[in-house]
Amino acid sequence: MEVRVMQIWGFLLTVTGWIFIACSLAMEGWKVAAVGGQGGSSVVYITWYWSSLWRTCSTTATAVSNCYDFPVLWSVENYVQIVRALLMGGLTIGMLGFILSLVGMECTYIGGNDKEKRRNIFIGSLCHTSSGVSATAAYAVYARHVTSDFFNPSFELKFDLGTPLYVGWAGCIFQFTGGIFYMSSVYKLWSQNRRTIDEIIAEEAAALNSIPTNISMSSEITSGSKESTVSELSLNSSVSNKSYQFSKA
Repeated sequence: MEVRVMQIWGFLLTVTGWIFIACSLAMEGWKVAAVGGQGGSSVVYITWYWSSLWRTCSTTATAVSNCYDFPVLWSVENYVQIVRALLMGGLTIGMLGFILSLVGMECTYIGGNDKEKRRNIFIGSLCHTSSGVSATAAYAVYARHVTSDFFNPSFELKFDLGTPLYVGWAGCIFQFTGGIFYMSSVYKLWSQNRRTIDEIIAEEAAALNSIPTNISMSSEITSGSKESTVSELSLNSSVSNKSYQFSKA
């Protein structure tokens, strides 16, 4: 797979995951429960109880809802505060990852030279991965609290896990997958550069090894030319001596 295609897939997956996590933060029904619905009368009474990070509500079968909004930060339980902090922190880190990844992608014309773009996209991938880890921890804390209350015999009202938790977990998977795509693209670019450097080093070594051979060949050619010159001079001198003797005679 080409580097640009991997980066585009990473961007789409991380954006989708971030949107899923942000939507789960605002969704209602993090934990839900239903009371009633059984009995022999002709009128069936049932009440639904559900809660989110911002309020808790109850809805009857006659579609009458009563909600209680959490007024201040310290009026909620500690685990809800922890979940809020982890999700908001993860979304903030994910937003930073968007900016760095968008600047570092090859298909964009911003972000400086190639080295700076690769560094930006690598840091962006770490930001997306950290965002997914933070969100996963938040959902795990909330789910653990709900399940512990569900299996506690002292609690009569049994809550189940709501839809926002599953939406958020899906968003975390998208975040992790997008971060892996980003990291794979950076690794592919680094491996290509490393291969190019190794090839250049090999060519330079081959060139250095060929230098003595060229020198020896040039020395052999020089010595051969010198010998041929000396032999020609001696031959010319002998011929001139013979011609001089012949002229005297």
